Amino acid sequence: MKTKQISLMISLGLALAALAGCKPETPASDATAKTDASTNPAVATPEFPERPFFGDTHLHTSYSVDAGAFGARLTPRDAYIFAKGNEVKSSSGQQAKLHRPLDFLVVADHSDAMGLFPMLLNGTPEVMADPQGKRWHDMINSGQGNAAALDIIQSFGLGKISPAILPVPGTKAYASAWSETIKAAEEANDPGRFTAFIGFEWTSNTGGSNLHRNVIFRDSGEKAGKVEPYTTVKPLGSDNPVDLWNWMANYEQKTGGKVLAIAHNGNMSNGVMFPTVEAFGKKLDAGYASSRAKWERLYETTQTKGTGESHPYLSPNDELADYELWDKSNLDGSAAKTKEMLQYEYTREALKNGLLLEKNLGANPYKFGLVGSTDAHTGLVAVEEDNFFGKTAPQEPSPERLTKVFIGNPKSGVKIMDWEVGSAGYAAVWATENTREAIWDAMQRRETYATTGTRMTVRLFGGYDFAAGDAVASTLAKTGYAKGVPMGGDLKAAPAGKAPTFLVAAMKDAIGANLDRYQIIKGWLDKDGKLHEKVYDVSWSDNRKPDPKTGKLPAVGNTVNVADASWTNTIGAAELVAVWKDPEFNPAQSAFYYGRVLEIPTPRWTAYDAKRFKIKALEGTRMTIQERAYTSPIWYSPN
Repeated sequence: MKTKQISLMISLGLALAALAGCKPETPASDATAKTDASTNPAVATPEFPERPFFGDTHLHTSYSVDAGAFGARLTPRDAYIFAKGNEVKSSSGQQAKLHRPLDFLVVADHSDAMGLFPMLLNGTPEVMADPQGKRWHDMINSGQGNAAALDIIQSFGLGKISPAILPVPGTKAYASAWSETIKAAEEANDPGRFTAFIGFEWTSNTGGSNLHRNVIFRDSGEKAGKVEPYTTVKPLGSDNPVDLWNWMANYEQKTGGKVLAIAHNGNMSNGVMFPTVEAFGKKLDAGYASSRAKWERLYETTQTKGTGESHPYLSPNDELADYELWDKSNLDGSAAKTKEMLQYEYTREALKNGLLLEKNLGANPYKFGLVGSTDAHTGLVAVEEDNFFGKTAPQEPSPERLTKVFIGNPKSGVKIMDWEVGSAGYAAVWATENTREAIWDAMQRRETYATTGTRMTVRLFGGYDFAAGDAVASTLAKTGYAKGVPMGGDLKAAPAGKAPTFLVAAMKDAIGANLDRYQIIKGWLDKDGKLHEKVYDVSWSDNRKPDPKTGKLPAVGNTVNVADASWTNTIGAAELVAVWKDPEFNPAQSAFYYGRVLEIPTPRWTAYDAKRFKIKALEGTRMTIQERAYTSPIWYSPN
């Protein structure tokens, strides 16, 4: 290793120690390190989380019928093997391996039709006797898997799938698929080294409007195996989230276990993910608000099908809101998007509307933390820009994926290209150890943040007594927990004459790009019931000065060489730390605050592909990116 690299690792190690609030230790390999508390009973669990664990709460394998039809052949076992840092052969026959292993993974195959794909592929008697089943079988086995997959998705959304071929809870095929899913997680789970969660995706998609939720068990197979996943197929299941929450409550009552749900891709719900008046024909009430807040503790704000933090139409004063957007249609492209739908689809707007609903209903249904994940349908959690294995098997690395159409619907006019698929994201969790219980508990308390694929380290604490010196203390995190609450927490009512102060810190990904800036986004409800938002630059690199007229911070610069798919860390900073006080605080107004941290520009996966395959990208293809992280909010309420 070069001297410069050694110095960088030492510097980053010291910085991480400060963020953790502990003394630096000799680093261990991600693949082999064990948490002391997990391996040595004599060592106590840390008093607070000392490092973030990076993982994916949303991965599909061949056990998902659409993934299988698209061409995925990897199983849940393969997915866990890959996430642990081992090399596997992808569905397209390419060798695949992560640059670094992950800390945890949820294989969340679709609960609807779990077990159907092997039946379609192999042409079981039930499939071949049914016209719809035989047609899909023939399409898959004749190389038309993409078309079959889209047809299957649309058929589910319209409720037009043949019951003769559909595995549902209680059938042998369904039970077998769920049993194998549980076995794969149990075999892969290695407390202290790697956490394999048991989970599934509940896929409400009526009319093509995405209302999907990933359901994650805290428990082992002993409890999770006592139930079968909830589906949308009536009469056994439902497409209404309220019925899913009831199923979750029944699971906990029946088994004594714990479970939570994570919604995703509101940007493809065509205005129904975050309702403010009614849902499924019923007016929102306190029961709906409190139930949603109880069961949906997190929201997946970034993934391959777009980043859903905000939108330029909703946040016209935020020049950084235009990031990896999918804002053209619903999930299957059957209905185009209108601007009126957007306010019910994006994270920041939902957080704002939650403040108003809390005032009117007495509970906030959108009091959620943030994570990112992949939603890859390949069995591979590979979302590094220079090592991206796509959303589906046909999008695994090839010269063609820069020019192919991913969704094309001539009736609606919707077209989404393969190059528009984003290489994102990961969930970062501040847990005391790498175990199911500790990571799930951190998710439950919302001490999480989302990244678009980077593994930067981000802290956010809120309180009333942070001082400038806390930002340079060697025990930053310890001070943060002692004086305030972490991301995902609630501030108590403001003491007289005091305003919220925030201790923020971010450190670059050890093998990634330098940092551009750390921002705090505030949303609040005024006395007239109007909602507002504002973006504050809190800490930034390179001694830039905000424009005296606009207050805007100049861009950090750009070192990307697109043709060579390279960049240099000659701009930006390795870490950003600050204490910030809300300059416009009104103690009578409900508010939330969350952090957004940006890296300097780097090549997008499309630039790496263009160089690797020596091809020219289509005009308009995005070739650079500013990776980022979004923290869970901290909420303030006058009450």
